[in-house]
Amino acid sequence: MVELLRPLPSVRIWQVGCATGEEVYSLAILLEEDGLYGKCRLYATDMNEALLAKAREGIFPLKTMQGYTDNYLKAGGKRAFSEYYTARYEHARFRPALQKNVVWSQHDLVTDGSFNEFQVILCRNVLIYFDRPLHDRVHGLLYESLAPEGVLGLGSKESLMFSPHAESYEVLDDRARLYRRVK
Repeated sequence: MVELLRPLPSVRIWQVGCATGEEVYSLAILLEEDGLYGKCRLYATDMNEALLAKAREGIFPLKTMQGYTDNYLKAGGKRAFSEYYTARYEHARFRPALQKNVVWSQHDLVTDGSFNEFQVILCRNVLIYFDRPLHDRVHGLLYESLAPEGVLGLGSKESLMFSPHAESYEVLDDRARLYRRVK
């Protein structure tokens, strides 16, 4: 996916249902290591303000950071993962530079509409909680918010199958559940 972003002059990415922000920080690190973070704006949204407040803090138990380090190495991280956070007592805090291009905002997929056009939308493990009518509504919102040729990422148990816009996408990576909007 990163190679698709390289030629773009600027990139807007929407992380839907960001919860406590782990995926947002992971994405910021990925973009930083590939030299793209400076031209990206990440919109991290969740309906739960308490979770957003925790995400903004960027503080996580040190024990969980050990697991994140393993994931980082398995994913091919290019640096020492510890360069991205400061450990103190029993917690670690991600470096503020990882947040400089992040906009944290409350957004409810049930009641709120589109608020921008994005080159990438990551909506992982959110749709599994919705019934069919709400599932269809959210797929419409994501489609409406995604730029032509934009990339949509879904969770491992989610699919475009039977969604109202399934024919508007091509599969980029079926295993990773990445799709490109073609219509």
